[in-house]
Amino acid sequence: MIRLLLSFAITLAFAIPAQAAPKNVVLLIADDLGLQLGCYGDAVAKTPNLDALAKTGTRFTHAFASVSSCSCSRASILTGLPTHASGQYGLAHATHNQYTFRTVRGLPALLVPAGYRSGVIAKLHVQPKEVYPFDVEVPNGGRNPVSIAAEVKKFVADTGDKPFFLLVGFTDPHRAAKGFANDGKYPAEVPAVKFDPKTLPLPYHLPDQPDARADLADYYQSVTRLDDGIGRVLKELADAKKLDDTLVIFVSDNGIPFPGAKSTLYDAGVRLPMIVRKPGQKAGVVSSAMVSWTDITPTILDWCEVKPVAAKKEIALPGRSFLPTLEREKIENWDVVYGSHQFHEITMYYPIRMARTRQYKYLLNLAHPLEFPHASDLWGSDTWQGILKRGDKMMGQRSVASYLNRPKEELYDLESDPNELKNIANDPKHKDALVNLRKLCQEWREKTNDPWLIKDKHE
Repeated sequence: MIRLLLSFAITLAFAIPAQAAPKNVVLLIADDLGLQLGCYGDAVAKTPNLDALAKTGTRFTHAFASVSSCSCSRASILTGLPTHASGQYGLAHATHNQYTFRTVRGLPALLVPAGYRSGVIAKLHVQPKEVYPFDVEVPNGGRNPVSIAAEVKKFVADTGDKPFFLLVGFTDPHRAAKGFANDGKYPAEVPAVKFDPKTLPLPYHLPDQPDARADLADYYQSVTRLDDGIGRVLKELADAKKLDDTLVIFVSDNGIPFPGAKSTLYDAGVRLPMIVRKPGQKAGVVSSAMVSWTDITPTILDWCEVKPVAAKKEIALPGRSFLPTLEREKIENWDVVYGSHQFHEITMYYPIRMARTRQYKYLLNLAHPLEFPHASDLWGSDTWQGILKRGDKMMGQRSVASYLNRPKEELYDLESDPNELKNIANDPKHKDALVNLRKLCQEWREKTNDPWLIKDKHE
């Protein structure tokens, strides 16, 4: 693995300037990864390959998913639409069976007519096929870095000189039926790094209990396996001499798979890693631009020089290309992002809207009389089951009661309260901020044809 990393780093260090054509895209999506990466300041995480990628490209400090649920977020990434506009309200698989509207066109549908060969390896997790018509779909467990890299090598070789759009959907560090699949059978060269539960820094939303610590240690091991897979994919691109004509984007679909993060619109659920490397760009940039996953599709289309023609029932893409931000640490007018949540599983109805600036976060809970629901994997986790068995009143710094029962509006001053623990929506001192963000959120909902706007009239 050390040789793999060094080879990758050397290749990037001596990269030649970008060529005019072809312009390829590789989109790497982690599953349920928060900011637990070395390049994001986590002193425990073992992520040398992602850290190396950040040193050669741009690391965004204020990057946000527009929803904290797997299928919904992937639909936003691949269509440029918030989940209430795409129709991918919840999970695509099994009995949840949520679909993106068939009038929407995802990235492969937009790029293939422009001459691109498209492919997805491992996890896609959206439907239907006509919205996401990938030329090549390779089912894969998504956790074996060696087999994933082999499929990348084959796809690139089979594509030849044709430009390509390749999505690699890792399953790590998503929970398995129990734990994080760390006891699976992997090739000997795949690292199995163990972490001491007693020494791990706990996120603010987790209790300091042995079960939560052991759960978190398993998660970190899964993150290490993900990082190994990233390194292997990038090495295949380098070996094929494709890195210097390929835009590489790495993101996660939603936050860490623990109560208080995944499936919420709190920052622990939506403020995520994003690392981008454009051929020929200035290396090691740290950008503070506030970007959203709805900006990813416009960015890829911009890089590929493809202009979508909207169908009659489609709204204009609300996002914009972040290519102009890649070599700038600070940039004006990138200071607000939005979020939208409907479901995770079909039983988890809890619609939320979000508007977030650098200082304030506004949440509108459209069904606030309901108790906030749990994703089944979070409910069954050792962390949550421990909270239930002990009858804990607190989950870390947040009370269990406030997590489960929420008011219609939440407002947080992120400068003084970065963990979003003190709701100031009723504080007169912050009335102007409340009015302003409420207005921003309403205007965004109207611009994106939010079907839940009808609740404003009926209720």
